[in-house]
Amino acid sequence: MADFTSETVTRTIYRWVVPAAEPWGAAAAEIGKAWAVAELAYREAHGLDPAQPLHDDALRFHVRDEAVVIEFQTETPAP
Repeated sequence: MADFTSETVTRTIYRWVVPAAEPWGAAAAEIGKAWAVAELAYREAHGLDPAQPLHDDALRFHVRDEAVVIEFQTETPAP
């Protein structure tokens, strides 16, 4: 008989998309606003104190053709 378990998880991806069309790219102020909101959402999603520093890899930044995307993910067991 096999000796294993299985699980199903639900992954939620949170994204903030800042337009960055060429030739101008994204404004630093808009990146800063999205970053601040994403950081707050990350803290709320993980129950972190506002003064607690985040891990360096808490938020991920991705470059798309015409946008900069800030993202994090959470996983929960599926019902």
